[in-house]
Amino acid sequence: MAFFRHLLKYPFGNRPGQYLLRKQVKLCHWLMGIGSGTDVEDSGEASVIRKLIRDNRRDLVVFDVGANKGQFLNFTASRLGDHLREIHSFEPAAVTYQTLTKNAPKQANVRLNHFGLSAEPGTARLFYDKENSGLASLTKRDLSFRNISFEREESITLSTVDAYCTEHGITRINWLKMDVEGHELDVLRGATGIFARQGVDMVTFEFGGCNIDTRSYLRDFYNFFKAQGMDLYRITPSGYFHPLRRYRETEEQFTTVNYVAFRSKA
Repeated sequence: MAFFRHLLKYPFGNRPGQYLLRKQVKLCHWLMGIGSGTDVEDSGEASVIRKLIRDNRRDLVVFDVGANKGQFLNFTASRLGDHLREIHSFEPAAVTYQTLTKNAPKQANVRLNHFGLSAEPGTARLFYDKENSGLASLTKRDLSFRNISFEREESITLSTVDAYCTEHGITRINWLKMDVEGHELDVLRGATGIFARQGVDMVTFEFGGCNIDTRSYLRDFYNFFKAQGMDLYRITPSGYFHPLRRYRETEEQFTTVNYVAFRSKA
C-alpha cells in the first residue's frame, strides 16, 4: 500500500489532480453522510421515523428543540400519526414563532413554546441574518465567506429540558431532536437530570459549520453520550446508521452531518 501511495503522489501533485481528488472526496463524504444533512430525506429524520414505525413504537413523546418554521414538526407529526402522543416544539425568535404558529398542524398533541432550551434558564441574545432564518444562533457567527451577516439580534427567553419536564410532568422523552445552530451541547447540559434517570431514549442532532463558531467538537458529544450509556451513530443518505465504536479525530467534519444516539443494548 505504501508503494502505491508513493507512486500516486506524483500524478496528483498538480492542480487538475487535486481538483479530481477533491471531487472524489466530496462524493465519498456525501455517501458517508458528511455534507448530506440539509435535505429532509437524506438528513436522517425520515430514516429515524421509519425505524420508529418499523419497531412499532407508540405513545411517543418528541421534543423539537429549534423548531424554526415548523419543518420538522409537520414532517414528523404527519408521518408518525397515531404513534405520536405529544410533540413539544421550542422556538424563541419572535417572528419565527409567529410563522411556526401559522404553519403548525392543528392537533391537540402539538405543544408550541415561545422560548428556547439551553444549559440554564434566563435570557440571552439571539443573532440572525434575516427574519425566519434557519441560521439563528446564540453565537454571532462569522459567515462573511458566504456573504451572510448576522446584523440582527433580539432578546429571547431560555429554559431547560429538566425544568420543562418537571413543570409538565414528563418522565420520558422518546426522541429529543436538536437543531440550535451550535448550542446543542448546552441543551444536553440542561437535561442532565432526565438523562441520569435514563429518561431519554433517542437523540438526533446536526453537526457542522456552526460548531466552528461555538468551538464545540464531535468529541464532546461522543464523551457525553458515552457517559450516559448511549451509542452514537452517523446517519448516511441511505438511512443506514453507522456506529462510532470509538472516537477518531477524522470524524471532526464541519460540513453538515446528522447523528443519532440510542441507549446501549448491552
